[in-house]
Amino acid sequence: MAGGDDIAFVGMARQAEMVRDGEVSPTELVGSTLERIDRLDPELNAFRKVFADKAMLEAEQAEARRSAGDKRPLLGVPIAIKDEIDVTGEINLHGTDAFEVPAKADAEVVRRLREAGAIIVGLTLLPELAICGFTESATYGVTRNPWNRQRTPGGSSGGSAAAVAAGLVPIASAGDGAGSIRIPAACCGLFGIKATRGRVSLAPKLEGWRGMAVEGCVSRSVLDSALWLDIVSGGSTEAEAPAAPAKPFVESVKDSPGKLRVAWSTAAPRAILPATVTDEVKQTTEDAAAFLARLGHDVKQRDPDWGRVGDTLTARFLKGVAETVDEVPLPERLERRTRGFGKLGGLLPESLYEKAMANRPAEIARINSIFDDHDVLVMPVMGGTALPVRRWQGRGALATVLGMSRFYPYCVPWNHLGNPAMSIPFGFGTDGMPLAIQIIGRKESEPLLLSLAAQIEAERPWADQLPPIS
Repeated sequence: MAGGDDIAFVGMARQAEMVRDGEVSPTELVGSTLERIDRLDPELNAFRKVFADKAMLEAEQAEARRSAGDKRPLLGVPIAIKDEIDVTGEINLHGTDAFEVPAKADAEVVRRLREAGAIIVGLTLLPELAICGFTESATYGVTRNPWNRQRTPGGSSGGSAAAVAAGLVPIASAGDGAGSIRIPAACCGLFGIKATRGRVSLAPKLEGWRGMAVEGCVSRSVLDSALWLDIVSGGSTEAEAPAAPAKPFVESVKDSPGKLRVAWSTAAPRAILPATVTDEVKQTTEDAAAFLARLGHDVKQRDPDWGRVGDTLTARFLKGVAETVDEVPLPERLERRTRGFGKLGGLLPESLYEKAMANRPAEIARINSIFDDHDVLVMPVMGGTALPVRRWQGRGALATVLGMSRFYPYCVPWNHLGNPAMSIPFGFGTDGMPLAIQIIGRKESEPLLLSLAAQIEAERPWADQLPPIS
């Protein structure tokens, strides 16, 4: 067997292949994973809970199944689950201390992953109720970025991103209601794709954040995310759920995207305050456009017709957050700022929200008109590299919302509209932190996006770039 540190960064698909081929046993693989978590997580604070004994027992069972010829796609592979998804017998704490009842059954996503043979080694941290673009809470402290422990891994899936970036697990679940897959991926030099709304079932929930939230993962490679999507997709009851793809997503990774019509932009939707975007981020987006042109794509600068979508985004985000706060069984245990988020949404008249949502069909048509003449849109993920930890510590809900809306303006429109969008590593900033680009496609265009991402990955590989904590 290769040493534990040698296989920590090979990714989920390769680890599964190594188990199938007998290069590593499930007990060796899970054991090395748990050793890395025990050794490195005290510096990162990525996990809320680790299932060491249970994971080793499941690894022994996986070893017996492999010996009996079991060919499940993730047999014996260790994964982590964000602590907002139901895992049987565990209290789903959502980054808080405000819940007490254990889950009676696995969420649909977890059920599918277990059925594929994956072994859950732990639950990863998030900010309270997944509201913020950083992973810090009064209950669990600060989660740190493996590239620089004085920087945030982003949020809300910051624990998952920190764990994958540091090689604690090859892949981890992530949820995205306003950028919470793409922002942590960008902060930590990982790949993250937010699928089309309804691609992945949220069961037992019907929807999240009034239809804005989707479930996915953060990973080291395009192939890993495609394989994850193949395993967890389907079964959604949402009205906007797309049809199944014509072929597995892993097959799309092998396809050439062909010559694409590419639009690029650094223009952000209008908000209460103007976006704060560094020159370095703008230059990275322009450099990505030039790179795609060199690959043979037809590339043009064009801004989306944002209109006043910022008004709708504000109303929808705040109402979704307020609804989430209202559902907490022990709200007195929430942070003052979290309760403040709920109050902000409560102050917004329902009629104003309904009026904003009535504009959604027109906004979908207007903004998506960019895809009449272009296949994909390239833009930033966020306004700079990962922010310092405790950037908004001690600040109230309004100050935090305004600050986040200025630094993270590029992700939430695609939750509102339902389009698939992905964060792709694209070099490093002058501060040594990862940079990224965001690429958005039409609804149901995940096969095309994955194909393009794989083309970029082949020309500009990122997985061999490891953080110093690794």
